Amino acid sequence: METNTTLWKQLWDHDPNGLLVLDEQLHIIIVNPALCRMLQTTAEALIGRPAAELLGEVEEFRQALVTGHKVVGVEREYPRYDLYVRTLIFPIPAEKIAAGIFVDLTVEWKQERELHRLKQEAVQEVRQVVDKQMRVAQEIAGLLGETTAETKVSLLRLLEMLGKEKG
Repeated sequence: METNTTLWKQLWDHDPNGLLVLDEQLHIIIVNPALCRMLQTTAEALIGRPAAELLGEVEEFRQALVTGHKVVGVEREYPRYDLYVRTLIFPIPAEKIAAGIFVDLTVEWKQERELHRLKQEAVQEVRQVVDKQMRVAQEIAGLLGETTAETKVSLLRLLEMLGKEKG
């Protein structure tokens, strides 16, 4: 049995996902080191505190406790911690607690946001280039129209003068 306890402790301590357990009053009773890193604090500073103080919204935990069903895949940003996570929250009815697994998606989320920003910038640059080309094309067309009209007037005068010479 001691080996099992040691194994579970190792898994708990080394799991890259944040692990959190709340009691019926939604107070923090257990956290793992990964969650402490995500929230930039220590287990001692978290244990006993209302989860809402740390996470803001804890409705999914309340829902899991009340319904007895897990809540999967909720994604949330925590700007205060520069963190973006996907959660899996599940009740443990026999203990009257709810546990949450927080998968840190911050790096991927930031990359996605940066890619979106770059795409937006590229679209804006293309729009500016097209607008500039349209202005230049309109200016050229205007100039060509003017010179064509001037050429026509000159040719008509020339033809008129040539016609007067013959006649």
